[in-house]
Amino acid sequence: MTSSDNEIWQPEPPVLLPPWHTQEREELQQQARRFAMDEVLPVANELDPQKGEIPASLLNRLAELGYFGITVPAEHGGLGLGVFEYCMVSEELARAWMSTASILARSQGLGTAVPEEAKRNDLLARSARGDWIGAIALSEPDAGSDLAGVSTRAVLDGDEWVVTGRKRWCGNAKAADFIQVLVRERDPEEGESRSKGLVNLLLEKKRGEFPEGLSGYPIDKVGYHGFLTWDLTFDGVRIPAGNVIDEAAASDEEGDDAKRAGFAEAQKFLNTARVHTAARAVGLARAALEDSIVYLQEREQFGHPIGDFQALRFNVAEMAAQIEQSRAFYRQVAHLLDLGVPCEKEASMVKLEATEMSVRVTNQAMQLHGGNGYTTERQVERHWRDARLTTIFEGTSEIQKRIISDRLLPRSPLT
Repeated sequence: MTSSDNEIWQPEPPVLLPPWHTQEREELQQQARRFAMDEVLPVANELDPQKGEIPASLLNRLAELGYFGITVPAEHGGLGLGVFEYCMVSEELARAWMSTASILARSQGLGTAVPEEAKRNDLLARSARGDWIGAIALSEPDAGSDLAGVSTRAVLDGDEWVVTGRKRWCGNAKAADFIQVLVRERDPEEGESRSKGLVNLLLEKKRGEFPEGLSGYPIDKVGYHGFLTWDLTFDGVRIPAGNVIDEAAASDEEGDDAKRAGFAEAQKFLNTARVHTAARAVGLARAALEDSIVYLQEREQFGHPIGDFQALRFNVAEMAAQIEQSRAFYRQVAHLLDLGVPCEKEASMVKLEATEMSVRVTNQAMQLHGGNGYTTERQVERHWRDARLTTIFEGTSEIQKRIISDRLLPRSPLT
């Protein structure tokens, strides 16, 4: 690294190397990078300190670029790509503002697995063009890490489900076109898994409104601004009986439990979500590193840029090595998902490692910025706040450790 008195050396962003490199992926990465730095970052710097929401103009640009349909098949108007490309683009967006990478997860064909083929095809097309952006209502005040403990009830009344209960941590709920709700239609019978009786329902709604029977309030968060996160109360909300979104994936011969495998469907969603979270965490850590490299050249002490001091240079080296390790890991797991390889353990591993890394790296970046890092004048405090959340959502680090250890070490009969 070299710099002159008149020029600050800009850190080089990562490039795609074999075996992951293709010309198409490189072009997509470069496009996402330009968009993130030229269009997303200025908006983030303006609105995040105000706890502002992602403006419609930025959502429209995400739609124009096709990012809401990265994994939607081309025949439905999507880009027809895989989890690898989805995560690659998300890293670039998170480098500028994690919320723009996160809003992509509310599309990608989410909320389209309805039984009726014509409607399913229409929703897939809407998802691909950014006209079907949703929210996920899984957690409850007493059921977060333990999704089998969901107690929100759905009772079939004629041709409608009637939903009653409370959901928490539902991001984008009011601004969404739909909410995917995990509910309980019956209690498990003796000898059955606690997850039996859970169903995923599709609540269709208008953007910016709640339907009759649904109310809520936004949760005041430390970070992760860009869209609101809600605490919701369902008080007799009515959903058409046909809106059991898992049914499209199961045949009649498999029976009702297979059709309504709400818990299994939620877990499948979480595997991809955890790799996506790892990519977002890498983007945040990379942002902190790149900002630090620039700052270390700008800030002078004792007659030198502080980037000349070996201790700080070694910090940069350690941060970069940790980021690269997590990037390589998330790319590998994304590739496995694209191949259809079961990798729940690996998804948990990469989520655990990448998010904990992001917390360490952004924290170190704050230290490298000194007092200036503890102000809202610098972007590093945003990266730090957002990174801290990645160890919590999509399953806490402790839950990831439980998933991993349960697949490596059998429990004794005494437990």
